[in-house]
Amino acid sequence: MTKYIIFILSVSFLGCNNIKKQETQPLLEYNKTIDSLMQISYKRGIFNGNVLVTRNDSIVYQNSFGYTDGSLTTELTKKSIFCPGSIAKEFVAVSIMMLIEKGELHLDDTLSQFDLDLPNWSEKVTIKHLLNYVGGLPQIDYDNVKNEKDILEDLQGVTSLLFEPGTDFNYNLNSIFLQQKIIEKVTKKTFQEFAKENIIIPLGMKDAVFDPDFDYPNRTRSFDIYKQNSLEVYMIKGILWTNIEDLNTWITALHHNKLISRESLKTLLKNQYFENKKAILGGTDDAYTMHRHGGESYQFGSVFISEFENDLNVILMSNHKNQVWEIGHSVFDIMKDKTFILPKKSIYREIRKKCLDNINEGIQYYYSLKESDHEIYSFENPNELNSLGYDLLSLKKVNQSIAIFKLAVSEFPNNANTYDSLGEAYFIDKQYDLALLNYKKSLELDPKNTNAEEMIKKIKNNIIK
Repeated sequence: MTKYIIFILSVSFLGCNNIKKQETQPLLEYNKTIDSLMQISYKRGIFNGNVLVTRNDSIVYQNSFGYTDGSLTTELTKKSIFCPGSIAKEFVAVSIMMLIEKGELHLDDTLSQFDLDLPNWSEKVTIKHLLNYVGGLPQIDYDNVKNEKDILEDLQGVTSLLFEPGTDFNYNLNSIFLQQKIIEKVTKKTFQEFAKENIIIPLGMKDAVFDPDFDYPNRTRSFDIYKQNSLEVYMIKGILWTNIEDLNTWITALHHNKLISRESLKTLLKNQYFENKKAILGGTDDAYTMHRHGGESYQFGSVFISEFENDLNVILMSNHKNQVWEIGHSVFDIMKDKTFILPKKSIYREIRKKCLDNINEGIQYYYSLKESDHEIYSFENPNELNSLGYDLLSLKKVNQSIAIFKLAVSEFPNNANTYDSLGEAYFIDKQYDLALLNYKKSLELDPKNTNAEEMIKKIKNNIIK
């Protein structure tokens, strides 16, 4: 990959909670380098959105690139609000911890205590389980539920959990939905009302809004590579949309213990049951010096990378599912005076249409670009082909998705995730022998891959006799 090295004099800043623009020379140097990176990313078609970088009381860099929706008629501004995806779950989890710190809830409280008319399994699922996605709850049944009433009724009909609480991990939105219901039961208010009164108004998040309609002022629409706006149907209410400055306000307040204590924050920053699984606030390092979190929803993609010591926040919000993680890490590396990677154009986006029209021509196009434009497209990232495979799978193009996953396996033969994905596609296509073969290879490459382990058991015990 193309790499750049920058050398910038270090500078110290006095701590201050309010963000103010300061034009010191060292910050201008960071600003110029970040702007060069962002301009190239925009021109390469891998970023449409807003970016904000702050350190202590200074805005290091802020800019908007691209448009509010697929019509490409209205340009983004710093006031534009986005759906932050999973980052919005932070507001739910922190609300729970606020109530715990007040003594109104406890981590070991069980679901059965909150009058939700759930089956007997609710007697052993605790708030702590919900916060760590280890309660054994299934994912929301998107094919059959349409709203929150349906979600609760569906949960009330679940006869057994996927596993004993605390013994395995299953990322699901039912855990978030139930946390909101617990807040509602305890406070006698909706989650939205509680968060507005205790978080949004006190922090001065003036533009943050729950569940905005399409015509809400400054609301963006997410759009795909063909400039088609996404459907954007949200079954769970209480998703907080923010602009990038309000998100920065939230992050800073969280890290300065304005909402919950540092110990409570640590509880949410790491999964309390499984070291290698995600936490509800994203993740941190072993020394709790950082906080990083990303979220996706439809074509929205947001990420922030924060360092506590220097009050450093790098935030990107996109409505075009761009390479926010890769670009965000490069911006963070710039701020840390490190070598950084100049993100490449998405090979997934480039070959997608040809793969939809004719999978063989799409794969041939992939190889021809790899030979002629290797330095321009992101051939080194296995997630590019993996994302395309799942894109095709979501469109019920199973044979085409298998072809792409097979391409991914041949390109990245030591990557456990590509074999896991190919195994899933074969399983959906009822080619169980081939599914088993690929899940075994995935587990061989990554012995911690619990999904592959469970699928191997499922195929052996329930399908192949």
